[in-house]
Amino acid sequence: MTEPRLRVAVVGVGEFGRNHVRVYRQLPDVELVGVVDANQDRARAVAQEFSTSALPDIESLCGKVDAASVAVPTIHHAQIGCRLLEMGIDVIVEKPMAASLAEADQLIEAAQRHGRVLQVGHVERFNPAVRAVAGLVQQPLYFEVHRLGIFTPRSLDVDVVYDVMIHDLDILLAFADSQVAEVRSLGIPVVTDKVDIAHARIEFASGAVASLTASRVSVEKVRKLRFFQAHEYISLDYGRQDALRIRVRQPGPNPQFDFEQIATDRREPLESELLEFTGAVRKRAVPAVDGAAGRRALELADRVMAGILEHGRSVKLPAFARPQANP
Repeated sequence: MTEPRLRVAVVGVGEFGRNHVRVYRQLPDVELVGVVDANQDRARAVAQEFSTSALPDIESLCGKVDAASVAVPTIHHAQIGCRLLEMGIDVIVEKPMAASLAEADQLIEAAQRHGRVLQVGHVERFNPAVRAVAGLVQQPLYFEVHRLGIFTPRSLDVDVVYDVMIHDLDILLAFADSQVAEVRSLGIPVVTDKVDIAHARIEFASGAVASLTASRVSVEKVRKLRFFQAHEYISLDYGRQDALRIRVRQPGPNPQFDFEQIATDRREPLESELLEFTGAVRKRAVPAVDGAAGRRALELADRVMAGILEHGRSVKLPAFARPQANP
């Protein structure tokens, strides 16, 4: 017997949401029922582009869809996500999952109370390079991460820590698989009233240390993660979606190395993410990046931001440049 098509919708069709619409349109056995956006003109334009319907509000989704993507501004994630879960709709919510840990807890509790699937959109978990090296992580000792981007007028409602660094925080938590022992951080606003450049040093209970730099005002685009473990070094490039493994074949004063290009399954990360989500919905399974994982990443981002705020006070930034806490 043929399984019925999964009915989906997208709430919020800005840059991220439009991409969700595009990918859903390409997925097999998925019916894109419609889109919802506070900007009706934008909703109609995206609906016309992808041959679907522009619906007036989230209440109009009740009984019409099985699952939905939430790609509205972060401050609305909890309100909209919880309402959809209450209506019996499974939800994938973009990162960061909420504007506060309290709101993240509301989403998690609503999903549990109504027996719904909740996934968080940490799309880099589905980057082919990340997936390829995940099975090679043993006892990592040191991580070095650079995520630098050219300024674009999007996602400026959150600091760079919640905008882009949070991707790497999520991956570090998965790879290190250890409690965070200490966080030191600093950051400054450059072109907005939020933090645009940030650096963090994170120590894990396992002894592993991570150094992260994130910027959305760079003159070049760099997205790389490197980690070292006993007798080897692994480097992955998020943008190129490739990874290199360098192993010490012979240690000593004249060391010899083996270089291995790690095979990756090239696929758009968002497609893999939404396949994971729709698969979890069909199987009633817990997704790889569930609400608990999203909350852990948000909690660590909060600790990084708290360090930035403390550092900002210690160096007495002028009021106009002082980074503000996320609401």
